[in-house]
Amino acid sequence: MAPRALRAARIVAALTLVGFHLWLAFAPLVSNLLSRPLHMALLLPWLFVFAPARHPAARAVGWLLGAAGLALALGIVAVREALDEQYGILQGPFQLAAAGVLILCVLEMARRAVGPALPLVAVAALAYGLFGQHLPGRFGHPGIPLESFLGALTIAEAGLWGPLTGISATIVALYVLLGALLSAGEAARAFIGLALTVAGRWRAGAAKVAVVASALFGSLSGSASANVASTGAVTLPMMVRLGYPRPLAAAVEAVASTGGQIMPPLMGAGAFVMAELLRLPYPRVMEAALLPALLFFLACWLALDALARHARLERVDPRDLPPATELLRTLPFFLLPLALLLWMLLVERVTPGRAAVWTALLAALLLLTDRRLALDPRAALGRLERAVVDAARQTATIGSVILCAGLVVGALNLTGLGVKVTGAILDLSGGRLPAALALTALACLLLGMEVPTTAAYVVAVAVAGPALQELGLPALVVHMFVFWYALLSTITPPVCGTVFIAAGMVGAPWLTAARHALVLGGGLYLVPVAFVRTPALLAPLDDPWGALLGFARIALALALLARGAADLGHAPLRALPAAAAGLLLLLLPLP
Repeated sequence: MAPRALRAARIVAALTLVGFHLWLAFAPLVSNLLSRPLHMALLLPWLFVFAPARHPAARAVGWLLGAAGLALALGIVAVREALDEQYGILQGPFQLAAAGVLILCVLEMARRAVGPALPLVAVAALAYGLFGQHLPGRFGHPGIPLESFLGALTIAEAGLWGPLTGISATIVALYVLLGALLSAGEAARAFIGLALTVAGRWRAGAAKVAVVASALFGSLSGSASANVASTGAVTLPMMVRLGYPRPLAAAVEAVASTGGQIMPPLMGAGAFVMAELLRLPYPRVMEAALLPALLFFLACWLALDALARHARLERVDPRDLPPATELLRTLPFFLLPLALLLWMLLVERVTPGRAAVWTALLAALLLLTDRRLALDPRAALGRLERAVVDAARQTATIGSVILCAGLVVGALNLTGLGVKVTGAILDLSGGRLPAALALTALACLLLGMEVPTTAAYVVAVAVAGPALQELGLPALVVHMFVFWYALLSTITPPVCGTVFIAAGMVGAPWLTAARHALVLGGGLYLVPVAFVRTPALLAPLDDPWGALLGFARIALALALLARGAADLGHAPLRALPAAAAGLLLLLLPLP
């Protein structure tokens, strides 16, 4: 395809995807077998046609699978009323073959988007559903007829068209669009300018700029990889220019960017999934995440401050700090959409999807001008084109992950494997909560090394969450505990996605960068224990004094732990505060 024709096709596909999801936010009741298959159909070109292919054969297979997936998704929409009357049971060899092709298409979408690990997990779950009746002992199941198993996954709402895909279609796509619109305009400059102003003059200023910028950018993007790519493009060269070791610079950016996935108000796809699974209003999830998110970035800040004394991490050159007038010109491009979003969610109490639409419309209007307040329609069209294409591409990546995770969760629910794993966790832990927490944390880290955060959280909470709830933990505490460890898997070796990205951007050995990331983020691995010890942290509006006291105690523990980690290689005797931090965090009575 000629470059001009390819660009035109991309723009048309992006506008169609964005237009559909904007319409869906305000449409009256829409059948799930209409909205969700159409959502998948609009994702297909971005993974099978527009994505670069290494070999002509891969490109041909992509076109073939894309066409097949599109035909099947549109076919489901066309005959949805007849499929409703089948009650999730396939009829005849054609429907069985079509279901197999549809599942294959979703597996390949996920493989092209995020690699083979998640599709392999899905294949294992599907194989268990098809052949698990042959397993002896407690992990076998009675067997499910092929027509019922595949039918529940492909024409009912137990798999591909389940609640997870609904979240992707009605909420996640809109917030991805919002983040892309903000990134395409002056809001991105505002993130960096505000971060430089707040943190640049402090010790280890360039690294702390990365922390503040990642918190600000993550609050409206919710993507760790996008956070690294966007803020890292500014902060990584700045740190290298000031003499920071390249692996340390990569580690700083990777750890800081990871926290964006839990920073309100957006927090990424996982937070919307959490709200759906818990049946909680999204503002309640925002409230629960606020203090933990502040602890995340406080831990990064404290670790850098302690490390700066030994590593001689310099402040930002005053010449690199933005003038006050430039900052004042760019801040409205960030603050106005943020204020509108919070007003719509917290005051007007509109749905998250509609709040995203109104905020995205404001962000699109702001693309008409720049910090000089000059109207430039030609530049605005270029920014808008970049935003909608980026939004479509990111929506396709996240959507393919969620579709594939839907297969896994559907297979777990249909076979009862989740209940059996819950029983196994309870048996292994001997009914002791600390042991069950350790097993769950390990499972989240291992799973998250191979699959994206949202998928790791969904799968882990489906299999391990019930066990922790049976041991007496509130559901919200369980979900936050699991989500936090799934999030930390992105900086945990040997598969640490954000570290790989940051190290590649700065030309550093990833293993050294990962070691630095573990030192900087060491305290973060203990913070989820605080959710269990101090549940008030997740309910600051219900118990403000308990939440503030718990926050102060954990902040002190993190400060001592950071000091100990920084002193370990230079003054081992002064590393003893790390032990005190652990005691403060884990052993003191509840406030």
